[in-house]
Amino acid sequence: MIYSLLVLSSPASGHGARTAAAFARSLLARGHGLYRVFFLDAGTEAGSSIAVLPQDEPDRLQPWIDLAEQHGVELVLCISSALKRGMLDETEAQRHEKTGPTTHPAFIISGLGQLHDAAAHSDRLVTFGG
Repeated sequence: MIYSLLVLSSPASGHGARTAAAFARSLLARGHGLYRVFFLDAGTEAGSSIAVLPQDEPDRLQPWIDLAEQHGVELVLCISSALKRGMLDETEAQRHEKTGPTTHPAFIISGLGQLHDAAAHSDRLVTFGG
């Protein structure tokens, strides 16, 4: 079965993003496919490379990086949600004349069409947060 995930909640509030990453690892371990993870609204904060967390909290970024690097999972931040939160990749930083990117390179910034495409190419679209 092929899945795509929609992450709506910030990694700093609640467990939605962390649960989504654990769910993704679990479904891949069981032999299912993961087509794409789309981050919308506060969920885009999962791609932040500038967030500094207390030392006693689990790393919120590394589980997503591992999915991208080890399994080739595409991690997409919604462009309008990301820009509102200061989330910029290299292209957007240049376009808006900012000093540099604020997202980790494992994430790409794109439009809602990527969410529609994910739903069309997956057997299940599972939403986390809200």
